[in-house]
Amino acid sequence: MRNVIYAINLTLDGCCDHTKMVPDEEDFGYHIQLVRDADLLIYGRKTYQLMVPYWPDIAKSQSETKADIEFAQTFVSKKKIVFSRSLASAQDENTRIVRTNLRDEILKLKQEQGKNILVGGVDVPSQLMEYGLIDEYRFVIMPIIAGEGRRLMEGVSLPEKLRLKLIESKPFKSGCIALRYLKQ
Repeated sequence: MRNVIYAINLTLDGCCDHTKMVPDEEDFGYHIQLVRDADLLIYGRKTYQLMVPYWPDIAKSQSETKADIEFAQTFVSKKKIVFSRSLASAQDENTRIVRTNLRDEILKLKQEQGKNILVGGVDVPSQLMEYGLIDEYRFVIMPIIAGEGRRLMEGVSLPEKLRLKLIESKPFKSGCIALRYLKQ
């Protein structure tokens, strides 16, 4: 069975708004490895439209930092599924739009052969949390207090408290800390 891994960067006050933080090369390296260890990326429309065409353009232009280019190339090489009722079409050939039931589709994908399923963004992962379908959580905590912006798990309604087990923590030179939790 494939694992569903939720990965996101957060500030110390729980902000997950990407405009409130700037990842460094070590953070990029961490996320590049996460993407490499997966063979399927899952997003909602909003996150997908933040990622595409941005990262495919970086992969083509080769004009950014080495870390940006490496992440972009890794990202572009992966299959993606976007859960959306409003997105008319995908902007890249590796992407499939799914309009059916999120829970049923993820359960089906978990049963397929393959590597990890990596989930990003906030809306789709929040729904997957409510369904109990996330196996592993990867948070990179950035040493920033944003004071504003969207917070992780706003509006999430869990049927019961979610207990996690910390299995790895890795400090970065920048002061960021990568935390890896398994669902208990």
